[in-house]
Amino acid sequence: MDYYEPTEGDKEPLAFVTDHCDRWRDWRDTNFLPAYLEYERIFRGQWAAEDKMRESERSKLVTPATQQAVETRHAEIMEAIFGQGEFFDIEDDIKDVNGNPLDVEMIKAQLMEDFKQDKIKKSIDQIELMAEIYGTGIGEIIVKTEKVFVPATQPIPGQMGQAAIGVVEKPRVAVKIVPVNPKNFLFDPNGTSIDDCLGVAIEKYVSIHKIVEGMERGIYRKLPIQPAGEDTDLEPTQEISQYESDKVRLLTYYGLVPREYLKAAEDEEVEDLFPEDTALDEYSDLVEAIVVVANEGFLLKAEENPYMMKDRPVLAYQDDTVPNRLLGRGTVEKAYNMQKAIDAEVRSHLDSLALTTAPMMAMDATRLPRGAKFEVRPGKAILTNGNPNEILFPFKFGNTDGANLATAKDFERMLLQSTGTLDSQGMVSQAARDAGGMSMAVATIIKKYKRTLVNFQEDFLIPFIQKAAFRYMQFDPERYPSVDLKFIPTATLGIIAREYEQQQFIGLLQTLGPNTPVLPLLLKGILSNSSLTNRYELIGALEQMAQPNPEAQQLEMAKQQLALQAAQAQIAVSTTQAEQNRAEAAKLLTEAQLMPQEVQAKVIASTTKNLPAGQEADEFNKRVKIAELMLKEADIKNKSKIVELQMAEKQNRVSGMEEDFLEELSKELNNGR
Repeated sequence: MDYYEPTEGDKEPLAFVTDHCDRWRDWRDTNFLPAYLEYERIFRGQWAAEDKMRESERSKLVTPATQQAVETRHAEIMEAIFGQGEFFDIEDDIKDVNGNPLDVEMIKAQLMEDFKQDKIKKSIDQIELMAEIYGTGIGEIIVKTEKVFVPATQPIPGQMGQAAIGVVEKPRVAVKIVPVNPKNFLFDPNGTSIDDCLGVAIEKYVSIHKIVEGMERGIYRKLPIQPAGEDTDLEPTQEISQYESDKVRLLTYYGLVPREYLKAAEDEEVEDLFPEDTALDEYSDLVEAIVVVANEGFLLKAEENPYMMKDRPVLAYQDDTVPNRLLGRGTVEKAYNMQKAIDAEVRSHLDSLALTTAPMMAMDATRLPRGAKFEVRPGKAILTNGNPNEILFPFKFGNTDGANLATAKDFERMLLQSTGTLDSQGMVSQAARDAGGMSMAVATIIKKYKRTLVNFQEDFLIPFIQKAAFRYMQFDPERYPSVDLKFIPTATLGIIAREYEQQQFIGLLQTLGPNTPVLPLLLKGILSNSSLTNRYELIGALEQMAQPNPEAQQLEMAKQQLALQAAQAQIAVSTTQAEQNRAEAAKLLTEAQLMPQEVQAKVIASTTKNLPAGQEADEFNKRVKIAELMLKEADIKNKSKIVELQMAEKQNRVSGMEEDFLEELSKELNNGR
């Protein structure tokens, strides 16, 4: 095929995009590409000649310490994001959803269904894994119309009661997020975020049949595309040999482009702030655009941003924050120094074993038989011309030092400290053996995980859900009404944090006991943090148990009323008995008050009866004295009895006051009920 020469209309946007991308690529390759390639080898356990720690190194072992740290952190973050099932929620704003709060749940359910069908969780899993390896998670949002075949039944015309069974083809708008390897990502080094850059670009190899399909569907311009050459830096992984046939190098640029370079630009007069001869002229009137270049010379598409929010369909977040920089810091970068130290110690140990365990012989070559092939193996006969003790001499270079492996373990502990992982006994040994020390260690690790989780939620997850919702509203308005929605993340705890809180709940439950009134709340918290598939059913059953039973309430009220009536009857009996006691006490008091007068009258009467003749005066005086003594004695006894009666009356009054108080209390209880 003849050489393709771009048209005059293609040269300017093509030169603008390729020139900027070339400069960005050179800057990235100089500063980050060698480290990215080595990070990938460390994670995959691959050895390369440039990874040697010394020239004499022979061992090619790559220890799995960093692999363990990456997989531990990756599993923890993914559990925090998707462990509870739903990973986002929509704030119920009635004003924004046409006054119907049910629309919120409907949109949420549709988004969850579409995300599941488009395998969003799997894509996010890959993006987060690359963030742990390279330090930055990057995803490209693409919108495409797919053909969906749905089973259907249609009536057969002209035949009553008969139908044809088959499938119906329906179009479906799919919004997907494609993981992007940082090796394939270009960006303006002056920017600190995707929106802050002049533009970003994604370059990768694409099968040529997809390019031809895009040309047939009108997505790309029809140009004479040829398969591209090999560029190993763009390949997704490092292999022994890369496949070179039937693939095209595709560069997709999202960013600002001079308006005049786009054919679809509006014909409007704009004040020229800069003369045409200056270098700033092309930056004076920029517009958001999408430019697709194939094989660095074919302009397949150049159009203004077609999305209604004019946002760039690329997202990026930092696994660990590096201020004022778009690229972040990953787990492999944190573990790099300790990984190299561990590899050096272990490889040195293995090289030493090769010298101390393999048999080595020194020999007199002049005294060996002509043409003899010398080798050492069990059962082999060695021929010599003379005494073998004088001709052969086995030897070894020293002994292997076992301290190398102990040192490697210490380095592994430092690696786990630098990455903040708890998937090894080395980290546990650093914490105190008591519960307080372990709690402090776990709490520190949870804080580190939450930092990464916050970056992921604010810079990636919620922006992606918003962008996806806006694209569904634009390209599938029948299913998604155009409303203003506010998305909030629901992912908060990973498995380590969840287990830690479970232990806190269980410890609190053991302290308070099974009869505590907050038992339902504690059980609900334990079930909410669990990973059981039927935890929502268990929570519903627990809430139903916690709700009062009407029949049980009525029975309890009846029991309380019977108990109250019994108490009132007992109070009435006690009141009657107290009144009777008071009446008897009053009677006895009256009798006691009248008794002295009656006794005095009887005494006076007795003094005048049966007086002896002739001695009436003496006998009368004697009887009067005796009567006075008796009256005094009776008066003393009468007063003591009166005191007793008065004390009994006071006690009756006190008991009466208590009964009155109980009666008033029962009345208040009845009124309150």
